[in-house]
Amino acid sequence: MYIVIAGAGRLGVMLAKRLKQDDHQVCLIEKREDICRILARETNDYLIIHGDATYMHILEDAKIDRAQVCVSATSSDEDNIIICNIAKEMFGVKRTVARVNDPKHIDFYKYMDVDNPVDSTAIIAQVVEEEASFNDVMSLLSMKKGRLSVVRVDIPQDSPVVDKRVGQIQLPSNCVLISIIRGPEIIIPSGMTEIKSGDEVIAAALIDQEKDLVRALIGKL
Repeated sequence: MYIVIAGAGRLGVMLAKRLKQDDHQVCLIEKREDICRILARETNDYLIIHGDATYMHILEDAKIDRAQVCVSATSSDEDNIIICNIAKEMFGVKRTVARVNDPKHIDFYKYMDVDNPVDSTAIIAQVVEEEASFNDVMSLLSMKKGRLSVVRVDIPQDSPVVDKRVGQIQLPSNCVLISIIRGPEIIIPSGMTEIKSGDEVIAAALIDQEKDLVRALIGKL
């Protein structure tokens, strides 16, 4: 997959490195020339473009029309919205992802049809709230504009699913177990897989069924 990232701050660079490790092709755009020079000396793993990604000719230099995803991770909400809008409307990029710097601007991102505005403040708040209410469950991410939730559930000793096979567990509709982490082992579950106390279960559910999924796995909230 070819991915264009605007903004070579800490987030943008870390994301570029991670995506490259997963064998994606990455182009990183940064308007600070000194940062571009440093990155160019440090790595040749991805293409680095010097320029302001709010300008169409810079996006053209980055071959944005080839990209399946555009990520805007600058420190300016205005720039992030503009970059995502240009990528989608002018170059036909199918999916846009943007860093939300000020949570007060989240409605503008949605209004401008940014597919995935990532509000780090909301994510941290969600984790804090969930840890306060049930510390053995952590929401990992949400997709499809908030409709799908992926959660990690630590299975306690008194869970109703301990020593049961996956096929015997009554999960809510539109919920699925993705994987089971058991010590160093990662298990892709089948109907015959048994769940053990201490397992970490990664599961997906529609956002309004998340609590029902957790209840089915740990028996409480």
